[in-house]
Amino acid sequence: MSELSDRYSHAEVEDRIYKWWEESGHFKAEDRSTKPPFSIILPPPNVTGFLHMGHALDHTIQDVLVRWKRMSGFNTLWMPGTDHAGIATQSVVEKELRKEGTNRLEMGREKFLERVWDWKKQYGDRIYKQMRRLGDSVDWDREVFTLDDNVSKAVRKVFVSLYKKGQIYKGTRLVNWSPPLETAISDLEVEYKEQKGSLWHLDYPVEGTDAKLTVATTRPETMLGDTAVAVHPEDDRYKDFIGKNVILPLTGRKIPIIADEYVEREFGTGVVKITPAHDFNDYEIGKRHDLEFINLLNIDGTLNENAAQFRGLKTQEARKQVVKALEDEGALNKIEPYKNKVGYCSRSGAVVEPYLSEQWFMNVSEVAVPARHVVENGSTVFEPEQWTKTYLHWMNILEDWCISRQLWWGHRIPAWYCKSCQHVTVSETDPTECESCKSKELDQDSDVLDTWFSSALWPFSTMGWPQETETLKTFYPTNVLVTGHDIIFFWVARMMMMGLEFKEDVPFRKVYIHGLIRDSQGRKMSKSLGNSIDPVELIENYGADSLRFTLMSSLAAGRDIKFSQQRLEGYRNFMNKIWNATRFALGALKDFEVPAEGVNALPSKSNMSVADQWIVYKTQQIEEDVNRNLEQMNFQEAAQNVYSFVWHEFCDWYLEFVKPVVYGDASDDRKASQLVLAQTLNRIMRLLHPFIPFITEELYAKLPIKSEALIVEEFPTPEKDAQWLSLGSEEAAKEMEMVKDVISAIRNIKGENRIKPNIEIDVRLAPFDDTAQKILGSNKVEIMRLGRLKTCEIGEEGNLSKCAVTPVHSSGHQISVIVPLEGLVDIEEEIKRINKSMEKIQKDIGVLTKKLGNENFVKNAPEDLVAADKELLSSLKTQLSGLQESLNRLS
Repeated sequence: MSELSDRYSHAEVEDRIYKWWEESGHFKAEDRSTKPPFSIILPPPNVTGFLHMGHALDHTIQDVLVRWKRMSGFNTLWMPGTDHAGIATQSVVEKELRKEGTNRLEMGREKFLERVWDWKKQYGDRIYKQMRRLGDSVDWDREVFTLDDNVSKAVRKVFVSLYKKGQIYKGTRLVNWSPPLETAISDLEVEYKEQKGSLWHLDYPVEGTDAKLTVATTRPETMLGDTAVAVHPEDDRYKDFIGKNVILPLTGRKIPIIADEYVEREFGTGVVKITPAHDFNDYEIGKRHDLEFINLLNIDGTLNENAAQFRGLKTQEARKQVVKALEDEGALNKIEPYKNKVGYCSRSGAVVEPYLSEQWFMNVSEVAVPARHVVENGSTVFEPEQWTKTYLHWMNILEDWCISRQLWWGHRIPAWYCKSCQHVTVSETDPTECESCKSKELDQDSDVLDTWFSSALWPFSTMGWPQETETLKTFYPTNVLVTGHDIIFFWVARMMMMGLEFKEDVPFRKVYIHGLIRDSQGRKMSKSLGNSIDPVELIENYGADSLRFTLMSSLAAGRDIKFSQQRLEGYRNFMNKIWNATRFALGALKDFEVPAEGVNALPSKSNMSVADQWIVYKTQQIEEDVNRNLEQMNFQEAAQNVYSFVWHEFCDWYLEFVKPVVYGDASDDRKASQLVLAQTLNRIMRLLHPFIPFITEELYAKLPIKSEALIVEEFPTPEKDAQWLSLGSEEAAKEMEMVKDVISAIRNIKGENRIKPNIEIDVRLAPFDDTAQKILGSNKVEIMRLGRLKTCEIGEEGNLSKCAVTPVHSSGHQISVIVPLEGLVDIEEEIKRINKSMEKIQKDIGVLTKKLGNENFVKNAPEDLVAADKELLSSLKTQLSGLQESLNRLS
């Protein structure tokens, strides 16, 4: 049993411990095992990424589960991997090329891709190093990248299969378009920002009349692509106009006036312009009414030939010139300030344009049906349950998925066009000839697949599919997916659809959705606010364990986390507390003879003190609580359970109670207490390990009772630990609680009356029954030692004049704790202090009474606020009553 240093240095411990775990093979899963399987697939971070606070939370939750299950006897697989992140990675490399004065088009596809692979080799492992810093116990031997050969085979097989079923097709539809990147982008890559703009009101003359219909738009340049104006069919103001035409200003084109229930009668004039090629809602109206679709844009975001004299202009310049031309023509009715949300490309920062484009799409209507049913019937459950509704809502409004991107980095679409007969050959392997006319003149489609397409296959492509591997047989479906609510639709739903389609089973049994991490004021973390936090920096300053425990103890189901550096500092103190308590315990165990039975060794119950039996009883409670809360994914509760047990029960009380025994003379009682101390320490390290693995592994190695490695030790449960826990006693627990409550009352009286803790005082204890009298009598020595008492009388209350009195209710018994104050405090000053406190409380009671007497407040305020005020009022009245009693005694 080696000595512990005076202070815990996470910098010295963490890297060394992690290397030892990894080299010892403790993270490895077995494809064949008699143990029950437990598997989690790590949501693959972008290969371009750095570990951010969202990752830190996400990974810590998964690691807690994996470590707990590994220690609980499961064959655990936590599969690591990174995503090629098409747009993000290509953007990073293109930025480098621009600095060098070149671009991908000058380089050509092949050389550009070589350059991206070089970048990936240089920087791709960055996030893996940071994951190690956090303590992720993933099976590194199984690391997967979304462009690995086997994943690419899986992607091609899925694409070809769905294409042959008619579920993947090429068509022209409206998509989100990033002009600088010249590619379609997903909804997730569109960031909406509220900004001050204008609302332009335009007059469209009704053909053959003097009437004009006024429309309002935030994008006046798109009027060049209008192919209708719409009104609500039941709007009496415009019933006579339906079926007629308006003349489109600047163009002279006739466009119809149509009726559609989408139009909101109350908004503006109740007339809307319809531009099917440049607005998603208008696109749907255009399809319903068979309108013409006029595309105004080139791929770089400039206006095309359909914009006539405005051709070649960027949208912002075109907007100015179109508005000027409308004004000159007399078609500009008015301009008013207007706030609206504008979509920006998260990669380029440019405004996203709805753009009519030929793309590859996946019709998801068929595959969505089983993906909906499995959640409705509980085959896959969401935790918290509220997210089930969000998932089902998305599944009920699915539209065809745009799966192509105009990029070079990614899974290239496996479609080849024949130059001779224009036939499209879609194949899992590169074809050598056209399957229709046998021509050798083939060109592969230049587009790549949306990154989310390969991510949708992640739970089974990572395990070797399309081969039916042992890994798949053992670990698919996975047990749980841990992720944020922002990608329920983009990733979770698509994995469900693909898993059911190609593996005929759900990809995971449970989906745990966590909230976002916000700053201490509840604001979203962002560079612009300057409130972003680098978790790697926190690990360097505070240690990975402190960060992990802070995250877990803050994790209320489904709610966003307010991250506080103050709380982080508090949990670093917890690490120091554990270290120092272990140092103290090891000092008391220097001459402890480790029994041959090790962790199964039992003391004689007759030699165990009341405190020994109490701590074993409390150990049973904590084992029950932690296992139950981890099973139910109540991470905050589990973390708080073990924190409270270690800090308060073990450190604050048990060590204080046993100190005289374990540091006393040799005896059977001392041996028994040493064994209880050693066994309790062993169980504490095991219970804490999933949350704070580094410090516990380091301390565990120093314990007298231990095995080879804590990471693979057995997690304590009441069932497995039954023999040890049978030594606990509920009667001893009740006795200890009474003694603790009395000592706490004495300490509180000292604190309230500003008596220094180390000053010894006289105390009278007045129990209300014989049982309490007996318990206090048999524990008088401990009460005097820990309460720092000069004398302790157990009997009647006696004269209470000039005394502080605290009633203690414990385990169904009542005791009055009485401290004579004369000579300890200035009585006159104390009376002044109490009067001042009473005045303030009376004032607060008056304010609350008036507030709660206001019917409007009680009726309209949130229920929890009213309940909190009522509870506060009751508490204030109790405080006032207690102060009045104190005042009476002192007077």
